[in-house]
Amino acid sequence: MQNALNWQAENGVIMLSGDLDRETLLPFWKVRQQVISADITTIDVSGLSRVDSAGLAVLVHLLDEGEVRKQPLKLVGMTEKLQMLASLYNLQQIIQPYLVSTSTMV
Repeated sequence: MQNALNWQAENGVIMLSGDLDRETLLPFWKVRQQVISADITTIDVSGLSRVDSAGLAVLVHLLDEGEVRKQPLKLVGMTEKLQMLASLYNLQQIIQPYLVSTSTMV
């Protein structure tokens, strides 16, 4: 069963929840530049229940867009499954500099 992708921005953090996959990402993709505005510094993926390769590609693209805007984003809440997916695509070195542990966010 498919969980819709939801997002909420608060205190400089965009929190993603639900499924981030090829079936659910289009609405977010269309508004990403408005959602990931200048005040957003962190993407929290801890609420994602499922991420496929298309979802992982979107996350990497968002991190890259932050670099292009000279506003690097941090990534928090990567699950073991998401880390394994990044590893399968050999993206650990690309994602690693953006990772922040949840305990340092408090």
